[in-house]
Amino acid sequence: QVQLAESGGGLVQAGGSLSVSCAASGSSFSRYAMGWFRQAPGKERELVARISWSGYSTYYEDSVKGRFTISRDDDKKTVYLHMNSLKPGDTAVYYCAASTYYSPTKAELYDYWGQGTQVTVSS
Repeated sequence: QVQLAESGGGLVQAGGSLSVSCAASGSSFSRYAMGWFRQAPGKERELVARISWSGYSTYYEDSVKGRFTISRDDDKKTVYLHMNSLKPGDTAVYYCAASTYYSPTKAELYDYWGQGTQVTVSS
């Protein structure tokens, strides 16, 4: 079982950068694919980025390609999301999640979730 805790959210101006982290506790972190989801008010939760358990495969939602980077450090049991050129449309609660699938893109394939961290981008 894995427990996840996000940190690093906050308020940033449009065009700025922000990084959020997700620390995992429990065993076998390196065996989980990790995803970052976000949910804005009134909208469905969407997958923003995902990294496979091997680290070799990544996925990005079209609107964040070229701006966001997902990475993982298995020694630290932490996954990161580095966000550049932020836009007001990126404002949401960001959640990390863990999955035993290799490269899942659907929320229902993720088994464990963090509590979320708020990212607000002002115009």
